[in-house]
Amino acid sequence: MHQGQYVFSQVMDSVVRYQFNHCVARYGGEYRVREFSCWEQFLAMSFGHLSFRESLRDIVICLTAQHEKLYHLGFRTVVRRSTLSDANEARDWRIYRDYALILIQEARGIYVDDTPFTLDLEGTVLVVDSTTIEMCLNIFPWARYSKKQAAIKLNMGLDLKGNIPAFFDFSSAKENDMHFLDRIIYEAGSYYVMDRGYGDFKRLNTIHRAQAFFVTRARRNTVFRRIYSNDVDKSSGVKCDQVIYLSGYTAEERYPEKLRRIKYVDAETQHVYVFLTNQFDVPAQTIADVYKHRWQVELFFRWIKQHLSVKSFWGRSRNSVKTQICIALCTYLLVAIMKKRLGIKRSSYEILQILSVSLFDKTPMVELISEFVLSEIGSPIQKQATLWDS
Repeated sequence: MHQGQYVFSQVMDSVVRYQFNHCVARYGGEYRVREFSCWEQFLAMSFGHLSFRESLRDIVICLTAQHEKLYHLGFRTVVRRSTLSDANEARDWRIYRDYALILIQEARGIYVDDTPFTLDLEGTVLVVDSTTIEMCLNIFPWARYSKKQAAIKLNMGLDLKGNIPAFFDFSSAKENDMHFLDRIIYEAGSYYVMDRGYGDFKRLNTIHRAQAFFVTRARRNTVFRRIYSNDVDKSSGVKCDQVIYLSGYTAEERYPEKLRRIKYVDAETQHVYVFLTNQFDVPAQTIADVYKHRWQVELFFRWIKQHLSVKSFWGRSRNSVKTQICIALCTYLLVAIMKKRLGIKRSSYEILQILSVSLFDKTPMVELISEFVLSEIGSPIQKQATLWDS
C-alpha cells in the first residue's frame, strides 16, 4: 500500500477482482448495464457499512460531497440514490453471497493458526446457530411470520478459529432451525456444536455418517438405555460420562448407533447440562468446554448488528435486504483479512471506529491505526465484542 492511496481503497485492496467478476458473470449481474457496475454497487454499499450510514440517501450525499475523489476509489460515475436503489432491487443477491463465501475461505485460511480457542482438538470446531432480524411488517410484508410481526432469519456456522463464518444462508423466521442442517456440507473430522433446537436424531446421524462429530444438549424427554459408565472426577463438574443407545419411539431407528451422554454442572451458575456427542475419545471435560464456546456465535451476531447496518434496511424487497446483509458480511471479512495481513493489534471495535472517520485520508493503514488515539477506549460496546481482540 502506498501513501497516495485512500484508506477506503486500502481496505478494498483485499478484493481479488477476477474472483468478484466471476461471481457477477455467474448470475448475469451486468446484463445490459451501461453504467454503475456491480463493483461500484459493492463499493457504495461497503462504504455505507464502514462509515455507519443510515440510508441510501445518506451514502449518496457523503460520496457526492467527495465527488473529485470518487474515481480514485473505483467509481466511474457519480452515485445517484435511485441508481443504487435499483441495483439493490434488481441485481441477484447471490452475487454477493458467493463472493462472501470466497472471502470466508480466504479468511479461514489466514486465521487457522491465530485463535483464542485453546482446547486440544485436532478438527475444526464450528458453532451452528441462527439469529432473527426483526422488521416492520408494513414495510416488509413478504417477511411476515406472525399476525403482527415480520422478520428474516440468518443461519450461520461460525469457525472458532478466528471467529470467521464458515457458511451461512437465509430462511423464513417461521422455519425450524433444524432444517438448516439439511443444507450443510459436513467436513470429516470437524466438530459441530449446537443447542438442543437442532437435536433431530436423523440429522445428527447424517453428521455421524459424514465422519464428523457433533456436540449438542439432550432434550429433557430423551429416552435411552445405558451400556456402561466411564470413571469421572466429580470435582471437575462432570457428574457422569455414559455410553448409551437411544430407545425412545422412532429415536432408535433414526439414530441406531451408540452415543455418549455427559452430565455436567457449571461451577459458577450451578446449572446442569446434559450433552450428547458421537465423540468417544476426548475427555468429558473437553466436551463441556467445547459447548461453553458456543457463546461466541451470539457475540458475533451481536457485533454484526451493533457495528454494521443489518437492523435498519436500505431497501424494501427481499433481494435488497439479502444484498445488504451479504455485503455487510463481506465488509466484516475484508476488515478481518486486512487486520491479519497487516498485523494490526487493535480490537475490531477500535478499527471500525477509526475507519469510519478516515476513509478519505491517504495515511497508510498501519500508521493510521497504530497512531490513532481513541478518547473512549473503555466503552461498554467494546467490552461486549471480543471478536479479534488481542
